[in-house]
Amino acid sequence: MYEPTVARLTYRALLGRRRAAVLLILPVLLILIAVAVRAFNGVDDQTASNVLGGFALATMIPLIGVIAGTGAIGPEIDDGSIVYLLAKPVKRPTIIFTKLIVAIAVTMVFSAVPTFIAGYILNGNGQQIAVSYTIAALVASIAYSALFLLLGTVSRHAVVIGLVYALVWETLFGSLVAGARTLSVQQWSLAVAQKTSDTDMITSDVGLPLAVVLLVGVTVVATWFAGQKLRTLTLAGEE
Repeated sequence: MYEPTVARLTYRALLGRRRAAVLLILPVLLILIAVAVRAFNGVDDQTASNVLGGFALATMIPLIGVIAGTGAIGPEIDDGSIVYLLAKPVKRPTIIFTKLIVAIAVTMVFSAVPTFIAGYILNGNGQQIAVSYTIAALVASIAYSALFLLLGTVSRHAVVIGLVYALVWETLFGSLVAGARTLSVQQWSLAVAQKTSDTDMITSDVGLPLAVVLLVGVTVVATWFAGQKLRTLTLAGEE
């Protein structure tokens, strides 16, 4: 189910100079914000939770997921270079699974690592806040990567759709409409963070059992559907 050659090509595409620079912007900004907040506000658990929940989990991680998830396959489909990969004797679900693993790894590195660093800067991991949000970032990275990889497979406008979901649904509707939070990767990952923390400052509108079911379900279904969609792409001369 994992093809090293496909993985190497995907890593090269995602970590090219231009895309890597874009991926670095938000993590660097998060760490700079953490340093500034710590310098001016000192150690404060509530502030740490607000920064990690309000910026890292609500904004940074979904946007990195959009870049990594759609970028793992979308550009190849758009420019037609995917046909060279599909011509190889590699099963198409294997291509999807390999690209998902790469997207997850990239999203985790560029989201979970800076989340932990920022949390440690803000309050030294007091009440397990840094660790809890890092775990939430790891969990969210998996679901976001699967969702946005699927978008990259089914639509040529995957980046736009992903940004609408990340910025409008997750951030705007999620903060204004209670019912929308149930269908939010952010809230599902917050349920995991709430369970692992030593504070009541991390809360979720979704219970942990339901959150786990939804995280696993969305990841599995999105990956399966992306594999099925890739099967329907035909090469010239196949018909």
